[in-house]
Amino acid sequence: MFNNLLKNISPVVKNILLINIIFYIAQWTLPSFTQQLELFPVTSEDFRPWQLATHFFMHSQFSIGHIFFNMFALVIFGAQLERVWGPKRFLGYYIACALGAAVLHLGVNYFRIQNIEALLSVQDLELFRNSAYDAFQKGMNFKDPILAQLNLLHHTPMLGASGAIFGLLAAFGYLFPNTELMLLFPPIPIKAKYFVIGYAALELYLGVSNNSNDNVAHFAHLGGAFIGIIIVLYWSKKRNNFF
Repeated sequence: MFNNLLKNISPVVKNILLINIIFYIAQWTLPSFTQQLELFPVTSEDFRPWQLATHFFMHSQFSIGHIFFNMFALVIFGAQLERVWGPKRFLGYYIACALGAAVLHLGVNYFRIQNIEALLSVQDLELFRNSAYDAFQKGMNFKDPILAQLNLLHHTPMLGASGAIFGLLAAFGYLFPNTELMLLFPPIPIKAKYFVIGYAALELYLGVSNNSNDNVAHFAHLGGAFIGIIIVLYWSKKRNNFF
């Protein structure tokens, strides 16, 4: 049964799916190694350039839903797009959306760090720079809420394929706008174009709200969708070479 299911999945989507599963297993068996593959902020001592190319194969170990829903969307939307574009173009699109998501996330994160640091005194900044990293490594944080938020911005990594997945959603909504999708919650049908627009609007609202208790990288999602729609619009102008 499992073999038959894999046979019905397009080749690039199948390989991406398998790579994500392998990385997820590795996160449990080789945690110290795989942590280096998550995307740390550029201000973090743990940031490495290669993380831009590895973070979107990583997922939260504490929520099976993170990898499940991303891979579910990959199979549902990605397989259809790969059949339309072909394997090479689909893979290039997927990677471009993931990188676009990472760049926007890092940019917004850096902007927020600069805004907070501008409010701090020289003494507070000195205290922060001397102790923040060690505290974070030990699972500790500052009692001061501003310093605590700053520490999280400096050292919390991003991981997951959601940015690339949002790129797939944007493309699907553009190419198949009137295709009806069945929502899980609530279980009602909705046209793809309305689903994508509504979801993007929700992500923008949540990203701008910047709730300190929200650990979702909303601007990464928006970055993936933004890069994705730019690519699709560019390709659509050259429709003779598109499909």
